[in-house]
Amino acid sequence: MKILLSFLLAVLAFNLNAQKPAVRIVSLAPSLTKSIYYMGAAGQLVGRTSYCFIADADDKEVVASAVSVNIEKVLTLKPDLVLATGITNPETIALLQRAGIRTKVFQTPRNFEEICLHFQELGRLTGREAAADSIVAHTRQEVEQIKASYEGQAAKTFFFQIGANPLFTVLDHTFMNDYISFSGGINVAGGLKAGTLSREWVLMKNPEVIVIVNMGLVGEEEKAIWESYPQLRAVKNDLVFFVESDMASTPNPPDFLKTLQSMQKILQAR
Repeated sequence: MKILLSFLLAVLAFNLNAQKPAVRIVSLAPSLTKSIYYMGAAGQLVGRTSYCFIADADDKEVVASAVSVNIEKVLTLKPDLVLATGITNPETIALLQRAGIRTKVFQTPRNFEEICLHFQELGRLTGREAAADSIVAHTRQEVEQIKASYEGQAAKTFFFQIGANPLFTVLDHTFMNDYISFSGGINVAGGLKAGTLSREWVLMKNPEVIVIVNMGLVGEEEKAIWESYPQLRAVKNDLVFFVESDMASTPNPPDFLKTLQSMQKILQAR
């Protein structure tokens, strides 16, 4: 009876701790770190990756690169919550959980709605629920206004490039495809199962808009290559342009909105 009572008390204590807002957080993904900052929880962040540039000025402890995690460093920081994504090594997640550290894995959201839901869940985990809900409500309102601004216009065909050598594009059922559909567009890669394409395939589809996720010099080269094809409708329309990688590829409500707004500014100025 005593053993059973001790077990039940331990389970109760674990559940109570799991419900408490985290005060010492380690983030293993730049997207999650940015979300923490956006909702005003930066003071709770004690560890991050070397690619969490938003935390550079605050001298937060670096505990991971893009692919590997220094478990010892994480443990010395004594976090009560570790945040990770689906690209984090499952063995790393298992080690952290065996060490008794609450670990939450956020899979890549498939659409704007999931971006909002993940952000609100992170708000609950960090005790910033009100801030997260407010940001999501504002973002949803702004996104709806942007979508409405394209109503009544003929849908344009988009090629949305997120990689070079080989060319890689945005597919259906991804949050980045919502940039296209919310801008009143049609994805020329709709229905494809793989994102790797040839340049000839894109030229054959002859999109009216080409959006390139900025890749520095490589991105500039890609823009120049597309513009060397004067027959392309996107070139004729002067609609070969960039969106910032750190913004467009980061699934959180503020960056999603900024990306959509930057696209709207260009699309509706032409």
